[in-house]
Amino acid sequence: MTSRAHRPVPRPAWAPPSAKPPLSARALRATWRRLPAKRHTAGWEPGLVVPAADGSPLVTDHYFPRAEGDFPTLLVRSPYGRGLPWSPLYGVLFAEQGFHVVLQSCRGTGGSGGAFHLWRNEAADGRAAVAWLRQQPWFNGTLGTVGPSYLGYVQRALALDPPPELKAMVVQVGLHDPHALFHAHGALRLENALAVGVGMTYQHRGTMPFLKATLRLRRRLRDITTARPLRGAQVSALGREAPWLDDVMTHPDPGDPYWQGASAAEAAERLRVPTSLITGWHDVLADQTFEQYGRLRRAGCETTLLVGPWTHTSALQQGWPEVFAESLAWLRAHLEADPSGLRPTAVRVHLGGEGGRRDLDAWPPGPAATAWYPTPEGHLTRQAPTGSLPVASFRYDPADPTPSVGGPLLSRTAGPRDNGALEARDDVLTFTGPPLTGPLDVLGPVSARLSVSTDTGHADVFVRLCDVDPRGRSVNVCDGLGRLRTTGRAPSRADVAMGAAAHRFATGHRLRWQISGGAHPRYARSPGTGESPLDASAFAPVRITLHADSALTLPHGSRPGQLSSRDARAERGSADAPAAGSRGRAGGAAR
Repeated sequence: MTSRAHRPVPRPAWAPPSAKPPLSARALRATWRRLPAKRHTAGWEPGLVVPAADGSPLVTDHYFPRAEGDFPTLLVRSPYGRGLPWSPLYGVLFAEQGFHVVLQSCRGTGGSGGAFHLWRNEAADGRAAVAWLRQQPWFNGTLGTVGPSYLGYVQRALALDPPPELKAMVVQVGLHDPHALFHAHGALRLENALAVGVGMTYQHRGTMPFLKATLRLRRRLRDITTARPLRGAQVSALGREAPWLDDVMTHPDPGDPYWQGASAAEAAERLRVPTSLITGWHDVLADQTFEQYGRLRRAGCETTLLVGPWTHTSALQQGWPEVFAESLAWLRAHLEADPSGLRPTAVRVHLGGEGGRRDLDAWPPGPAATAWYPTPEGHLTRQAPTGSLPVASFRYDPADPTPSVGGPLLSRTAGPRDNGALEARDDVLTFTGPPLTGPLDVLGPVSARLSVSTDTGHADVFVRLCDVDPRGRSVNVCDGLGRLRTTGRAPSRADVAMGAAAHRFATGHRLRWQISGGAHPRYARSPGTGESPLDASAFAPVRITLHADSALTLPHGSRPGQLSSRDARAERGSADAPAAGSRGRAGGAAR
C-alpha cells in the first residue's frame, strides 16, 4: 500500500445549486418503505465533467444534503448509467442521510468519453476521480465508497492502491474476479454471460432500451443457447456486436494472458480500509464475497459480513431496507465516528428453511463436518462404503440437456425453486436421507467428493443439495459443477465446491443429493466429445456412472448435536424401505 499525504488547502466558498434530483428518482424514492427517516433534503448538481486517467470526460452527477456544515463524500462509479435505479438508491437516499454522493459513469458508458473495457481502466479512473474530488470546495477529505456488482469491482480496483482519504467501503453483492463471473472450472456460465452482456450494452442507455433488450433475450434465449455452434449466437440477443463479451466467453482459462490484471482479489491481502460485505445465498457472486471475507480476515482488516435470503437482484429490491440500513451504519461508523448503528457481531446470516437470523463471530463458524454417502437403493446415509463399486448411472444427452432450475442466476428464475419436475427426469439421480427427528443446521461451505466413470471420457457433473419437506417438495439449497476427464472403466475423482449455506432442515424434512450431467442454460452444455462448447457442432451422449466412494460433505457449524444418535436411529430404519421421493433411483444403473 502506498502512503501519501495531502496538505489541506483553503477551500473557496461553495454556493449549492438549486436543482432538485430528477423527478424519476424522487418518484421511486417516494414508494419505498421501512427506510430510516431522512435527515436532509437532497440537492442535485448534474452533468459535471471529470477527466479520466487518459483525459476522457467522465460524466458525473453530484448529490448533496441541503444543509450547513461539512459532510463526508461517497464515490459511486457505474457502467450502468446514472439514472434509475442508481440515482434514488445511492444519490438521493445517501444525500438525505448527510453525504455528498458523486455518481459517475465509467469510461465509455452513460455519455462518458473513451471506450469501455470490462476491467482495464477502473483503478486508474478511480484515482483520477479522487484527484478531482480534492479540488472541490465541498470535499472535506473523508471518503467512502458503496455499490453493488460491478460497482463493487470499481471499489476493489481503487483499493489496490487506496488513497489516504478512503476510510470505508461497502461492497454489496460485489465482483472482484471477472473471470469467475463467466466461467466455473472450465464451464461457461452461459445464462449469466448473456445477462451481463445485455446489462453492459443497454442499461446505461436508459430504462426502456434496457427493458426491450431484456425481453428480447428472454424470447430468444432457447434459440441462442441451443445454437450449433454456440459462438456468436449472442449477437441476436444484443442486436449488435459486443467484442468484449465474445472475448470473455472464449477465454475459459484463468491463466490466459487475456485475464492478466483482471482480478482485484489481491487488494484484500493488504487492505486496511474497513470493509462491509453484503451478499445473498442465491447471489451469483456469493462465492466471491466469501472469498473476500476470508482474505480480509486473514489480513487483519476490519470487516463485517451480511448474508440474506436474496438473489443478486433481490438484494436491491426486497432486501434493500436491510441492505441500506447495514450500509448506512457502516459508513456512519467509519466516516462520522458514529458506531451506534453497528450490530455486535462481525457476521449475520439469514437461516434458510425455517427462517430467522444467526449472529456469529466469524464465517464459517467452525470446521465440523459430516460426510453422507449414496447407496444403490437411492438412500443417503452416513455409513461409509467399503469399496468403490458402481452405485447408479444415467445417460446424459447434450441434444436434450438437463435443464437448470433456480439457483444463483441473474434472471427472474433465480433462487429456491421446486425441483420436482427436474428430479423426475431419467438423467437426474437423487439420493435421499431419512426424515429428521430433530432440526439440522447446515452452516458453512458444502462440497462433494465425486468418483465417476464415463464411456466417452468427457463429462460435466452438476451436484445439488435439496431440502425435501414432508409432502415431498424438493427445494434447492446450494449446488456446484465439476468437469471430469476419465480413462477407460476406472473412475476419476474430483472435489466439487457447492457454495456455502446457512440452512435449517426442519424436523420431518429430509436431505437430498441431486446429481446430473449439467444445468442448461445456466452452464453451456458439454458436447461429450471434449471439444469446446462454443465451437462444437456434433454431440455425443455420455453414460455417467457414480461410484460408492462418492460423498456429500455438510458442515454443521455451531450445532453438531443435530448429527447425533437419534438421527442415526432414523437413518438405520430407513435402510429397510425406499427413501420417499427417490423413485427407486437404483434403477438408474440399469437404464
